[in-house]
Amino acid sequence: MSSENADAGNEHSAPVWDVVVVGAGPAGASAAYAAAVAGRRVLLLEKAELPRYKTCGGGIIGPSRDALPPGFELPLQDRVHAVSFSMNGRFTRTRRSRRMLFGLVNRPEFDAALVEHAQKAGAELRTGATVSRVEQHGTAVPDRRTVAVVLADGEVVLARAVVGADGSASRIGAHVGVKLDQVDLGLEAEIPVPPTVAEDWAGRVLIDWGPMPGSYGWVFPKGDTLTVGVISARGEGGATKRYLEDFIARLGLAGFEPALSSGHLTRCRSDDSPLSRGRVLVCGDAAGLLEPWTREGISYALRSGRLAGEWAVRIAESHDAVDARRQALNYAFAIKSGLGVEMAVGRRMLTLFERRPGLLHAAITGFRPAWHAFADITRGVTTLAGIIRSHGVARRALDALDRRIEG
Repeated sequence: MSSENADAGNEHSAPVWDVVVVGAGPAGASAAYAAAVAGRRVLLLEKAELPRYKTCGGGIIGPSRDALPPGFELPLQDRVHAVSFSMNGRFTRTRRSRRMLFGLVNRPEFDAALVEHAQKAGAELRTGATVSRVEQHGTAVPDRRTVAVVLADGEVVLARAVVGADGSASRIGAHVGVKLDQVDLGLEAEIPVPPTVAEDWAGRVLIDWGPMPGSYGWVFPKGDTLTVGVISARGEGGATKRYLEDFIARLGLAGFEPALSSGHLTRCRSDDSPLSRGRVLVCGDAAGLLEPWTREGISYALRSGRLAGEWAVRIAESHDAVDARRQALNYAFAIKSGLGVEMAVGRRMLTLFERRPGLLHAAITGFRPAWHAFADITRGVTTLAGIIRSHGVARRALDALDRRIEG
């Protein structure tokens, strides 16, 4: 809906939106859709022009698919039925599945389609809008029910509630006071390949457990392009770059010129990190919400974005700070009881993976129940936390490994 239809704010001539969402990635688009489909006036701000590239493998696992808006058509580039696992280029073994494990998308198309869905639900999009800060007190704020979103050019946008979905270097996250527990560096290359090479990779991905603790690499096929990337703990920049170069060379892809090379920091929240401040919520990367072991973030962005949009509507309707605070606490509880539990198990898995990558490799390639668990997680049949909770053998094994690692 256009800003002309938004309420005028008291003596201020600027319109007051019900919900302003900052950042038009999967988290922001999901939040904007959830708020707009509830019939609220929603403004979605994005600093870039769409579509825009993001450093991301583009894997759409079951939880991501299940969190998409009704009627959303995934722009899949490939459907994965096989996974090859290796340890720094050695001990390669491929596991296959009759049913699709997960799908692969190009992020520019996927993100733009999500935004279009939010717009169809009634959200208004503004691109080229860089947010410098948000204010909940001061001269820019007409009353206690309003938040001022200040753009880089000095323009002030007013809202009853704000959702920060502006990525891992979030300005809104800084306002909320998000605290980070784990920071990793991902490097990626988009490599166009001839048809004969593309055919070899069709329907199959590669996951390579890397040479640095907690690191791994991936190859995701997308038609005539392979997305090749690696990730490891920040502070290992030189080693991470060498890992990517060696990885590409081992795969026989060094002779092909990448169409794009990029880097990105992923950030996981600490357990006690806030998810709100006043009438401002954060979700997705801006909140540090992603799976600590695999650093998978799309499903976390979609799920937390939807929750943030739903609770932002309730905050927008709150007439005082006490009720707004109650709704924000409800949002935090919803995040922590779902995604937070999954992240806690992911942290334990990362610790195990850092110390004993060979054990995980042997289990997933040689122990059929472990492969079935992997397949069920990627399809969305269950979660990592669900596996540990419902399977006594898995829970006892992880507990025993925890004790061995601690000892």
